[in-house]
Amino acid sequence: MGLQLESTLLLAAARCLVQLTAMGFLLERIFATKNPALVFLMATTLNILATCEILFAKCRRRHTGMFWSVIASLFLSSLTVASVGGIFALNSQPFWYPYKFIPTVGMLLANGMTGTALGLNACLTTAAEHKERIEVYLALGASRWEAVRPVAIEALRGAMLPTLNNMSIMGLISIPGMMTGQILGGVPVLDAVKYQQIIMFMITASTALSSLGAVIICLHTVVDGSHRLRLDRIFPAGSWMSRRRRGLKYTKRFIFGVSSGSSSSEELCTERYNRQERVAGTSGPATGPWS
Repeated sequence: MGLQLESTLLLAAARCLVQLTAMGFLLERIFATKNPALVFLMATTLNILATCEILFAKCRRRHTGMFWSVIASLFLSSLTVASVGGIFALNSQPFWYPYKFIPTVGMLLANGMTGTALGLNACLTTAAEHKERIEVYLALGASRWEAVRPVAIEALRGAMLPTLNNMSIMGLISIPGMMTGQILGGVPVLDAVKYQQIIMFMITASTALSSLGAVIICLHTVVDGSHRLRLDRIFPAGSWMSRRRRGLKYTKRFIFGVSSGSSSSEELCTERYNRQERVAGTSGPATGPWS
């Protein structure tokens, strides 16, 4: 059929085998030691990997400072929900008990990662496609929150849709994987149902918090404190090599500075203008909350 999915399928299968095997050996060591420092180090590593997956694999566009906004949103939401849920719902003593804390953080990140990526994609795409309407609102005296409120609402609805769909069909059409695993492991069915309900509510809360944080920071970056739409802060994700070259260029500029002459400043302004035109020109047909 010419799908050309052979290399993608082989790479995904190889990653699945290697990653799960490595995680199995690592978790066995952490579970045996029961060291809280190792537990939180593992949770931090999972948050960093989820952030990299969002930035480099799931988002078509990026904004300035996106790495730090995404990792802060994921980190605070996943650890807060896992800690509170572990204390009051899962009865973990202590709350960082590795047999419950690390798998819970992993499930929260797996779902929060999807919601956060959907919300960010919607925000950046809508800002590029409907820049004239946002600028009209700002020119008429609207605050930046009033101007981007429709964008935020649409982005958060899209971010929460997969989680809400899973919650609505759970137990009616699908049997969740965690519940199936517990039943196969010999846990009483009603106990497995109770744990699955708790985990699902925790996943929903974590996804909502991470998506909300990432969307708010994204929109505050795109529309600055002077109520100006800053499309120069949005750029296409591009390939891995293009991101590497851009990172090296910005690092060199940060080290050596741009104030050594007017040509550097003019070059920076030209680059920002070209980036803004590229984002606006490749946005495609207008869709979104105002269409």
